[in-house]
Amino acid sequence: MLVKLLRNGLGQLIIFIDFITRPAKMKRSAEAQVEVVKEAEKLALYQFNACPFCVKTRRTMHKLNVPIKLKDAKNNDQDRQLLLEHGGKIQVPCLHIQSEGKDEWLYESKAINAYLTDRFAA
Repeated sequence: MLVKLLRNGLGQLIIFIDFITRPAKMKRSAEAQVEVVKEAEKLALYQFNACPFCVKTRRTMHKLNVPIKLKDAKNNDQDRQLLLEHGGKIQVPCLHIQSEGKDEWLYESKAINAYLTDRFAA
């Protein structure tokens, strides 16, 4: 009980610190941003709201100005089941990438952030 309360409190602190220290969004031309939004429609991030590694990935998404759908694998049973069935394990963050009829499930915040930076940085 005490451990759960402490974990929830720390999670809320992580979210608050992320909010007040969030990096500025990348600026692009309107046409380039439309293209980024179109490409982001093929992506979904399975995450837990207060997970520090998920916060790290969401910060990268914010900095790169990439609007990726967020899937709550902790509180949404359907999202959690999809992650398990198609990704193979309940581990977050996990980026679901759909391209050319193929599905890729990319785990680990460092790998996800590298992928996003390579694909969406100017």
